[in-house]
Amino acid sequence: MSKLISILKEALQGEERDYTAIGVRRAIVLLSIPMVLEMGMEALFALVDTFFVSKLGVVGTATITLTETCMVPVYSIAWGLGMGITAVVARRTGEKDKVGARVAAGQSFLLALCCGVMLAVPTVLFARQLLERMGAAPEVLEVAVPYARLMFASNLIVTLLFALNAVFRGAGNPGIALRTLAIANGINIVLDPLFIFGIGPFPELGVQGAAVATTTGRGLGVIYLLWNFYRRDGSLAVTLPDLRPVRDVLCGIVKVSLGAVGQFLIASLSWVFLVRIVADFGTEAVGGYGVAVRIIIVALLPAWGMANAAATLVGQNLGALQPERAARSAWLCGHYNMVFMVLVTVFFWAAAPWIVSFFDQGPVADGYAILALRVISLGYFFYGYGMVLAQALNGAGDSVTPTWLNVICFWALEIPLAYAMALKFGMGPLGVFASVAISESILAVLCAIIFQRGKWKLAKV
Repeated sequence: MSKLISILKEALQGEERDYTAIGVRRAIVLLSIPMVLEMGMEALFALVDTFFVSKLGVVGTATITLTETCMVPVYSIAWGLGMGITAVVARRTGEKDKVGARVAAGQSFLLALCCGVMLAVPTVLFARQLLERMGAAPEVLEVAVPYARLMFASNLIVTLLFALNAVFRGAGNPGIALRTLAIANGINIVLDPLFIFGIGPFPELGVQGAAVATTTGRGLGVIYLLWNFYRRDGSLAVTLPDLRPVRDVLCGIVKVSLGAVGQFLIASLSWVFLVRIVADFGTEAVGGYGVAVRIIIVALLPAWGMANAAATLVGQNLGALQPERAARSAWLCGHYNMVFMVLVTVFFWAAAPWIVSFFDQGPVADGYAILALRVISLGYFFYGYGMVLAQALNGAGDSVTPTWLNVICFWALEIPLAYAMALKFGMGPLGVFASVAISESILAVLCAIIFQRGKWKLAKV
């Protein structure tokens, strides 16, 4: 027990380490612990909001589900940009090029700032139209439009949060990203009930209060990141000259990011289509599916933390000219992740009714949530490996291959399969849930085959 506590303390200290020079298993443990916790913290935002808003009824949870669905492309762009940033910063870090890593960090901030503004303005202006296209019922629109506008305005904050966290992950200092999300989540958890229910001197804002709490928490998190980003005694110590556009560095980040953005957009837009199919079966189906997705995110984001650790280790080891060590790191991360995801599957099947009961949307919506949890989790055995190996390819700088795999599995397979099973064969939402498990399992197998071939070892960043 004392050894475990010692490892946890070392992993959470947030100190710089050379992950290319220590044991592979030790590097995975030290790097993945803060990344897993960081992703768990990110999952808490939507889960906490959904928990409190569910007390207002199914219209509230449908509002969050539809708004978050509209924001999925934003998260995808932010995630993809983060993957490009992590790959470039990790490669420079592995090469022991501190100046290059600092310049890459400065250029990453510029890109995130520009992307954030471009994502915030149009979505705020067309909030109602986006929700209508998603099939929001009239009673949902009345509540959802003001909530969505504030959440869409925070797209700038979301982009900066993801990008700056990616910088610190690539530099091998994920502890800062973890502390940032701990601060942001703590603020969100405290403010959510105060603003939603109007406790004490706080105004009763209902669903809108969740948007105020989340935006405030994330905004303060970004301020904390920027302080670490620029402080002179920090691991990066970015200066104003580093913010001057450097064409080659910007193009390098964009080149890798475009493939990663494409992957996440393809996957997330397929999810948008799935929600649209589910919406044909009523508000209860949307609310139940939304709750299930929030719960699933709690499981998947920690697993994404392991995948991000693999991406960083692959990038740094390739930079240090150790491709075989990079491959071994990825496979080990995949194995650990698979074990974790299988345990999650068992837990979902055994405890789904108990988990869903915390949200209390009513028996119909709860039934859909339980069904979604159990069916979707059937693909987790394969997905535990797949998500790690796809991120490892991104970390190596080969973001094109996973993009094409996502096109095949999500657009050519998942969406048509969901439509056919749900509407043509009369399976209803069950058909949608089954299509997710099937397509993600096939994607994982394809990723494993491609990764084993090893062409990613020659990728340039």
